Amino acid sequence: MQKITIINGPNLNLLGVREPSVYGDMKFDDFLAQLRKEFQDVEITYFQSNIEGELIDKLHEMGFESDGIILNAAGYTHTSVSILDAIQAISSDVIEVHISNVHAREEFRHKSLISAGCKGSVCGLGLDGYRLALLHLTQRHLRSSLFS
Repeated sequence: MQKITIINGPNLNLLGVREPSVYGDMKFDDFLAQLRKEFQDVEITYFQSNIEGELIDKLHEMGFESDGIILNAAGYTHTSVSILDAIQAISSDVIEVHISNVHAREEFRHKSLISAGCKGSVCGLGLDGYRLALLHLTQRHLRSSLFS
């Protein structure tokens, strides 16, 4: 069974409540239940924190045992060299996800410090971005096992 970890950063615990016009009105736990139902053959681990060091600790913990990590570092995306360093230190592929289109928002959100360490990024597709990242990671794993 594949193991994928989803890590969400600051303020994403308020999904469904915080700025629904930007982030939607669904709570992440409800969306996660849908993902787990859709991807029953994948063990999906979820972690959320508002604290940068806890996100780094979780990347260190899961970054050598997960088949992939989906990371929404939220506001830390634009400020944290330490999260980039953590991504570059682990062996799991990391897909960066943003619910909103960060390039259509304030200028300070246009620059991601963590993208350089990520396998790819998805932004502006709402919660569906997590589904697409999960689909990519699971299909990539399937392709590599078929051709190895």
